This record gives sequence, C-alpha cells and structure tokens, in this order.
Amino acid sequence: MSNAALLTCDDQVINVASMPSLSPFRYPGGKTWLVPHIRKWFAGLQSHPAEFIEPFAGGGIVSLTVAYELLADQVTMAELDDEIAAVWQTILNKNGHWLANQIVTFNFTKRNIEATLARPASSLRAKAFRTILKNRINRGGIIAPGAGKLKRGENGKGIRSRWYPETLRKRILNIATMRDRITFIAGDGLKVLRQNAQRADALFFIDPPYRMAGSRLYTHFELDHSELFRVSNTLVGDFLMTYDDCEEIRGLAWQYNFDVQAVPMKNTHHARKFELLIGRNLDWARTSSGMK
Repeated sequence: MSNAALLTCDDQVINVASMPSLSPFRYPGGKTWLVPHIRKWFAGLQSHPAEFIEPFAGGGIVSLTVAYELLADQVTMAELDDEIAAVWQTILNKNGHWLANQIVTFNFTKRNIEATLARPASSLRAKAFRTILKNRINRGGIIAPGAGKLKRGENGKGIRSRWYPETLRKRILNIATMRDRITFIAGDGLKVLRQNAQRADALFFIDPPYRMAGSRLYTHFELDHSELFRVSNTLVGDFLMTYDDCEEIRGLAWQYNFDVQAVPMKNTHHARKFELLIGRNLDWARTSSGMK
C-alpha cells in the first residue's frame, strides 16, 4: 500500500462508552475512542520514547493514557485555551487536592452555579474550578463563548446528572499522582512542535481543532492547517495526527505524501462516524484493523 492511501476499516468501531475514563473533562472532540489505536501504535515502535508530546491537549485523554500506562518516560501537554490550561496547571502544580475537595464540597444548586460563573475567578485554581463547572453543565462539554447549558441531562435528570463529584475527585487525584511524569505548557501548539522538531527521541500526537467544527466547539479554533502540515513534515520523531474527514485535509496529506486511514468510531450518543488518522507510515493501523 503506497503512502497517502485512504483506507476505511468498517469492521472495527470503537464505542467511547466502553473505554476507561482518566480525564476530568467532558471534551468536544475527545479522543477516548482512539486509545486502542494509540496502544497499537506504541506496540509497533522500535524503541521506548523518551518523551511524548501532545501540542493540542484539550481533554488530554491520550497524554493521560501514555503517562498512566508508562508508554513513554515523560509526557508533555500543551494547550492554548487559558481555561483548559488552568485545570491542567492546577492539578499538576500540587493544587489537585484543593480542586478535588472544592468539587465534592460544592453545593450544586442553580443559584450557586450562577453565582460562581458570574464572578471573576480570583486565582488560577478558582478559574480551574469554574472551568470544570462550565464543562459539566454546558451541552457537549463546550466551554467556548455562546455554549448552551444542559436542560434534560442524562435520562432527563437535568444538569445535576453530569456532575459526578466523587468520580471527578478520583480522576483528579489520580492525575495528581502522575505529575512527576507530566509537563504542562500553557501556549501555542505550533510553537511547541517547532521547538521540538529535531528531536528523534520524541513522539508526537497532533489533534488540532478540526477544520469543520472547530469554530463551534473551541475558543481558539483558528489555525493555519497548511502550516501545521508543513511543520509536521519537519518532525524528526514519529507522529500521529487526527482530523475530520474533509477534502482540504486529504489534499494536504497527499501534498506531503502522508499515509491516511479513515477509522470508524461511535460517540457517546452511539452515532457512527469516521475520523482520519494521518502519519508517515500507518502499517500498524492497517494490520490491527485487518487490512491487507
């Protein structure tokens, strides 16, 4: 199979509800469905990576999985959105216990929610709590301006049905135990890629704001996708990129002679959809999916 071939694997559909959850976020465009493919990618590597770098971390499920399963010596996460960044900075800078406690002791009423979101955050950790709150009560976990609040929630139980304070506490404390293995950068993912482009000992997972839905889902949705592909082509270390399936992205992949594979998944609403895996050599993905 030549590079830049578009492959579709109809026989493997990952249901995100069946995968373990490590992230405290309900994240639009989250990559829980990708975790089995990430494990297969690592299994095919010739050496253990010194560092795993995720320049558009978002909800961070892939980085958390790599850190939790010790798939790389160190993990670096970067995120430009200051609200999302506040959560990761708080958890990883020894304030995780404070955030976990704030969540389980919060009196989850409409009045308290509105009061918390109405006042400016007085500190980084206060911003982190407000972000988690917004992420849990907004439809789809979207925290970008204009996001609507949940009305029915799970099984018609309203916004309280998405709070899960004890579950959030456990996830946050679990991440806090891994902070020696995780570095977080509040900043531009493209800059992080450029700074590490010559590192042969690094592995890169690139999950940018998607071309079609980004403006609806993210605060920082504007991205020069052509420049991202150009920079990715300069990376010495191996990389895996994920994207929505559209002609522009396929065209960029062909331009740089990257392998492309369409992978089916099911979202939390059990809707079947395809996303693209993009890299230099996706033989491991074809083998794991039964492709010849």
